[in-house]
Amino acid sequence: MATGISPAPIRDILSKLTIQDFDLKGKGVFVRVDFNVPLDENLNITDDRRIRSALATINYAIDEGAKVILASHLGRPKGKADPRYSLAPVAKRLKRLLNKDVIFAPDCIGPQVKNIIDKMQPGDVVVLENLRFHPGEEKNDEEFAKALASLADFYVNDAFGTAHRNHASIVGVPKFLPAAAGFLLKKEIEYLKGVVNNPVRPFVAILGGAKVSGKIGVLENLESNVDKVLIGGGMAFTFIKAMGYEVGDSLVEDDMVEMAQRIRIKLKDRGVKFYLPVDCVIAQSLDPGAETKTVPTLEIPKGWKALDIGPATAKLFSEAIQNAKTILWNGPMGVFEIDAFSRGTFAVARAIADAYSLTIVGGGDTDLAVHRAGVSDSISFISTGGGATLQLLEGKELPGIAVLTDKKSE
Repeated sequence: MATGISPAPIRDILSKLTIQDFDLKGKGVFVRVDFNVPLDENLNITDDRRIRSALATINYAIDEGAKVILASHLGRPKGKADPRYSLAPVAKRLKRLLNKDVIFAPDCIGPQVKNIIDKMQPGDVVVLENLRFHPGEEKNDEEFAKALASLADFYVNDAFGTAHRNHASIVGVPKFLPAAAGFLLKKEIEYLKGVVNNPVRPFVAILGGAKVSGKIGVLENLESNVDKVLIGGGMAFTFIKAMGYEVGDSLVEDDMVEMAQRIRIKLKDRGVKFYLPVDCVIAQSLDPGAETKTVPTLEIPKGWKALDIGPATAKLFSEAIQNAKTILWNGPMGVFEIDAFSRGTFAVARAIADAYSLTIVGGGDTDLAVHRAGVSDSISFISTGGGATLQLLEGKELPGIAVLTDKKSE
């Protein structure tokens, strides 16, 4: 078992106001949600999980008689109005999910929006147009934040996936309104807080994805509580190169090689079992039709790159998590979007789903992977955050949480 100093703790979300601390009847409540959903070429929503994740907070506000003002970004329109990134399809989908009328505002600030808000009745729902159509959102412009705040009496953050951003709707608006957490934000923090601060042991962390640099902070913060670390994806080959082995043309962060070696040795010295791939699926390109081979990890030829863990590694990883009581997974095992390189990620997803354990999956690509593997219903908790999840697991405080109103100040 790993021993040592405690990891950097996650601040208790219970110290902050939640939406249930507000008397919402007849009041305007500005709810920052994360409706950054994928759209196809015809602007149809292909995955509405992020919308459905916010329904608990939205329905509570409706039931309490609030005037519900929903604000989100979608995509990267670079501070200019762009119909490809309009939230109009989101308003349409939300209307179906709520089974009630939803008003779509053509902008997020300005006289026309103010007029729509002034006409709202208790229980009404308005979806504002994309916040990022204004450069003031990403610049955290104070005047833009004031304009947003002027629309409501209370502020609620239910957008965990953007809580690490210093944007106007995340950290600016709460300076002008009483600010609380929504149900989704509270749930996210409580799950991740449990993993970092007091996991049920044995605790297994599975980390993948492309880069070591994005996960080093997580390894450092969890080192005293984790019992096993399984490394897959492109990041594994920085560790393997650090051990002195050739990895062909596989992805390596050369500036992270020494750091990777220090972390691996430090974890092993603490008694953490550290697993790297023993075999991998290789190809000369990411072309879906490219020739592939399965080879031992230490026998990758020049000109070839590892793009998935192999079957022996999938079996090794599956066996390593069988006795786990807590499993945290962030980052795929390979380029799972391409069928030839998806089997390792899906095998790990199925093994996690079969484990008799609390299972927590980080957002982003890992979320997509468990859904494509068809095991999402067997995962205890799937985070809606990508970068926000990693920052919390590193022990960093998220700006969007820090700015919420403390209960003791009320």
